Amino acid sequence: MKYAMKYAVLAPVAANTTADPEWISGFARHAEGCGFESIVVVEHAVVMSGYSSVYPYDKSGKMELKDDCDIPDPLDLLAFLAGRTDRIGLATGVLVLPNHHPVVLAKRLATVDALSGGRLRLCVGMGWMKEEIEACGADFASRGRRANEQIQVLRALWADRSAAGVGFHGEFFDFDGAMCYPKPVQPNGVPIHIGGHSVAAARRAGRYGDGLQPLGVVGDELRKLVEVMRTEAERAGRDPDALALTLGHLVSRVTPEKAESLAALGANRILLSPTPTSDLGAAKDELSACAERLGLTSHAQR
Repeated sequence: MKYAMKYAVLAPVAANTTADPEWISGFARHAEGCGFESIVVVEHAVVMSGYSSVYPYDKSGKMELKDDCDIPDPLDLLAFLAGRTDRIGLATGVLVLPNHHPVVLAKRLATVDALSGGRLRLCVGMGWMKEEIEACGADFASRGRRANEQIQVLRALWADRSAAGVGFHGEFFDFDGAMCYPKPVQPNGVPIHIGGHSVAAARRAGRYGDGLQPLGVVGDELRKLVEVMRTEAERAGRDPDALALTLGHLVSRVTPEKAESLAALGANRILLSPTPTSDLGAAKDELSACAERLGLTSHAQR
């Protein structure tokens, strides 16, 4: 069965406008009206001035965002946008998982999902900025093992409806009798996708995730990650065909033909990055033109 491609749009954090309530509301509402499937927001709890960590997605080793760029908390921003929109999906891409305690995170995610009517999607990454992760209280070296437990804790808290509550006993988290309400609206909880460029990320997606969002990889390297995800899913007794694959492109350059080429790689969602601009009119025009090229506008009200 062939599924229609989903088109998500990244909130333009580099334009330094995502903390402007009127600007980001207008952008999100326009994306919804154009027929985009979801709006995606990024996270950095803090950016350390003069960080020595190497940003893996640019040859310079530095991220393109200015150190003092406004980067709102992603879940607070999505909760705000849930109240300003009606149907567009709300997603992180990515939330830096080591920055969060999973018990508190489970409640926050379930709350946003419940209040938005089941529109939330979570994409998590392990984080590359050692200084940020340590400032948030986590050990950088063990963040991968910790993340595996975090995902299990989230799913356990969402799934449990027993009178006694749920327990978890791991290397990093240990509790008994926990009851976490409200539950997510989505029957299987909030979907958890794994973002990253490593084999470890692909393995985590296969074992624990609902999909993979590879970052900064193309060609054979991308194909390898997809195959690793599928193999790990099979080893874990999971259906690899049920896992989603989100690939990236630019709002200004994507075409139906380019979308088809990404679909041939297994993608069922394309995350589109807009041109950073503080001119809301220009940002809306770019979204409109993209939606028209992709044939989204005619389906926007469906």
